[in-house]
Amino acid sequence: MAHEPIRSGPAHYRCLGVGAGPANLSLASLLHGRPEVNHLFVDRKERFAWHDGQQLPGNTLQVSLFKDLVTLADPGNPYSFLSYLHEHGRLYHFLNAQFDAVPRAEFRNYLEWASRVNGNVVFGESVEEVSFDGVFTVVTDRRTVTADHVVVGVGSRAWVPPQARGALGPTHFHVSDYATAARATGGRRIVVIGGGQSGAEVFLDLMSRPAGELPRRVSWISRRNNYFPIDDSPFTNDYYMPSYADYFYGLDRETRHAFNDRHVLTSDGISESTLRDIYQRVYLHRFVDGNVDLVGLHPNREVLDVSPGVYGGWQVSARHNDHPDAAELFEADVVIWATGFRPTPMDFLAPLAGRLERDGDELRIDEDYAVYWDGPEDRRIFVQNAARGQRGLADPNLSLNAWRSRRIADRLSKVAGNEQMPSFIEWASKPGPRAGGTT
Repeated sequence: MAHEPIRSGPAHYRCLGVGAGPANLSLASLLHGRPEVNHLFVDRKERFAWHDGQQLPGNTLQVSLFKDLVTLADPGNPYSFLSYLHEHGRLYHFLNAQFDAVPRAEFRNYLEWASRVNGNVVFGESVEEVSFDGVFTVVTDRRTVTADHVVVGVGSRAWVPPQARGALGPTHFHVSDYATAARATGGRRIVVIGGGQSGAEVFLDLMSRPAGELPRRVSWISRRNNYFPIDDSPFTNDYYMPSYADYFYGLDRETRHAFNDRHVLTSDGISESTLRDIYQRVYLHRFVDGNVDLVGLHPNREVLDVSPGVYGGWQVSARHNDHPDAAELFEADVVIWATGFRPTPMDFLAPLAGRLERDGDELRIDEDYAVYWDGPEDRRIFVQNAARGQRGLADPNLSLNAWRSRRIADRLSKVAGNEQMPSFIEWASKPGPRAGGTT
């Protein structure tokens, strides 16, 4: 596809954004009303996309519509989800539809709209290198510009375990390719691996297809002990407030990582509505339609290997966590990995790699998401959606997207915005009175 002409603009920017997914798109939306911070955001994709390979009928967000690009940081901003509905003349229709949750395809279209109407967002341009000599020099495949600050928001990429990587192809793929790769399912044996929301949605879609497109068998393997719901209760959601993100940032690394492991279901559990739909569909197939062999539910298993099958297709080897000495084998024509995503590598920062501090596998950031480095204080690289270990489970989530972007925008503008009131919960300890002290 031919590139569009480069939009005219300065050769130097106060802020240059690498990537234009939800994270940097949020920042671009907040900066649009701050003329003192001239900015440009570029993305290597030819056009906006957001999990397009997983957009299935009936899928919904697991977060509130208020957790859009801007509302929780700037409710009057013209790039809100409500502004999108209003501009398209369907705000009343959306209200009358009484959705229990926002359709994911609608939210994806909202994000695409925000990227399209913002003149400071450019697609089809790949950043190749970022270096520094008094200012940052950003080399793309189309031009070279300079910037006082760089904000990296390149998102995440599909992840599969090592035992899958050498055999990926048309019948063995990650769930991010599901919409295009899983079209011919009739009469086939399909194994879905992964017990989170994505695995649940794919499993539900496969056994909800018309009779002529139903698989011969669809098996769902998860290493979790069961198919667990997302914890969306009020006090649990306090983990996804700015005050907790700041508290979490101050904890030691071991405590932070233990928390993320312990509370992963607050972000990676399955929506109860999806679980209910799955259970009802299994009931109907087994007891009403007589499809007793269609569905296989196999939690508490660890997949060990995927190899070519004896009679074609694939053979999936798994170990039951309670019976580790006994291997289970699953014959499959199609294998689908719903094993999540990992941060995208930032290879374009290679010229600066030795100057940037690290915290384990992550770039070490300060309270405003600026990377610690040996350069001047007034020239910074910020990172978005790449500090789960330092900022908690909310970092790759939409919940704090707008707040994080506002933190960065305020730093760029050299202002201090008003914070929301803290949680009802007192997260930090408060020293008690000293023994023997006076009252």
